[in-house]
Amino acid sequence: MKNTYEKQVLTMLAKTSRLRSCDLKKMHIPSMVLTRMTDAGVLERVARGLYRQSGVLVSEKEELITVAKKVPKAVFCLLTALRFHELTTQPSRGVWIAMPQGSHAPVMDYPFITMVQLTGRVYSAGIETAVTDKVTIKVYSPAKTVVDCFKFRNKIGLDVAIEALKDAIRKKKVTLDELYRFAKIEQVLKIMQPYMEIMG
Repeated sequence: MKNTYEKQVLTMLAKTSRLRSCDLKKMHIPSMVLTRMTDAGVLERVARGLYRQSGVLVSEKEELITVAKKVPKAVFCLLTALRFHELTTQPSRGVWIAMPQGSHAPVMDYPFITMVQLTGRVYSAGIETAVTDKVTIKVYSPAKTVVDCFKFRNKIGLDVAIEALKDAIRKKKVTLDELYRFAKIEQVLKIMQPYMEIMG
């Protein structure tokens, strides 16, 4: 029976690259199997309740994958989304995520998470998906990300928002129509308009 459980775990990992301990419960596999496989060096614990196969090359987007598996409603935003879309040179400690209003902040050992809560269309507009190491992640589009930077300029700095706007326009990752649409949704059009007119 032991080998059958281990084979099932390895089969799941071949499909998803990361495994949550709650995934085993759904398949009626004892949690002791994870402990045994980790102790034997077959699995590696990435974060509390999250495992991957040992010896697998670590992706540069490891933090995003870890958060996406542990917090399915998380949408990568602000500095994390800027880095994902290659629109900033700013270093960022940890990962920025957006969650629906009223969500509890996820508790994780790794990585450090900064969460913003958004309501209605401000949360749901502009979500894109990408697959990284067989894991689907949600990230805001470049235009939505730039607008978010202006909305949260007091958290990340106006200079970061302006740099993101310049880079997004210069690299043709956004159109002015997209920026106007998201700026209206987020009610920051008056703040952004002078910058868009100068750069557009």
